[in-house]
Parts: sequence; structure tokens; C-alpha cells
Amino acid sequence: MTDIFTPAERSRIMAAVRSKDTAPERIVRRIVQHMGLRFRLHRRSLPGSPDLVFPGRSRVIFVHGCFWHAHTCGGCRIPATNRAFWVKKLTGNAERDRRAVRLLRRAGWKVLVIWECQTAPRRRDRLAERLAKFFCDQATKTPPK
Repeated sequence: MTDIFTPAERSRIMAAVRSKDTAPERIVRRIVQHMGLRFRLHRRSLPGSPDLVFPGRSRVIFVHGCFWHAHTCGGCRIPATNRAFWVKKLTGNAERDRRAVRLLRRAGWKVLVIWECQTAPRRRDRLAERLAKFFCDQATKTPPK
């Protein structure tokens, strides 16, 4: 199957894909703000440049797009055109993600990965519960605010 766009149009479309301030990331930020937590965005000094960083709590959150980070939910269908390129690209992204998580955990950070599919409206309650659990004080098991 051939691409319905010209190479120039495809390039323009792909260049418009955002890596920061995506809709799933904004959803997670809104939930975390509602919990009364403060965070930093995209701390480049940390491995993988986590989407949300909570320095005082030694916690970071990555919000991954299902396609770009090769999630197995079904939202990651490898394009039929130029398949070898996409397989290499997406598996490379996934390996880079695993490496970043490993380095952060070795440095003493707690890491949470949230997938784009987990931010769907029907799953937001579960997402809020998961975030509250992630931020629970391990000694008292109480969520923040």
C-alpha cells in the first residue's frame, strides 16, 4: 500500500507531531495539580527528560504515546510503508525508554510510566487512583492532600 501523501506533505505532517505538552500529558498534569502537587516539566538533566518531575519526592512520570513508544495495547500498528524503518525506529524508542527508566531507578528515583491509552475518558478514575497510589507516603500509606 502506498502513502496517500507526497513526501513533502508527509514530512510536514510528521514535523507537526508534538513531543511536549501533548493532550495525554496535559490530562496527567491536571490530575496531579488537582491532588495539590507541584512539579517541574521536562527536566533535561535527568535521563530520558521525564515529562513530570517531583524533585522533593524523588518521583518522575513519563507520559508515552502508544504509537511512538511501541505500546502493546493495539494503538501501535506499524505502518505498512517503509516497515523496516518503522520497526527499527519504534524498537529503538522502546529500548531508549527502558534505559532511561533503569538509570533513574539506579539514581534513587521512583518512576511511573503512563500510556496514552490510559488517559482515555473512561479510564480517568483508574488513572487518578494509580497516581494517588504512586504518591502515597510509603510509611503511612496516605495520599497527598
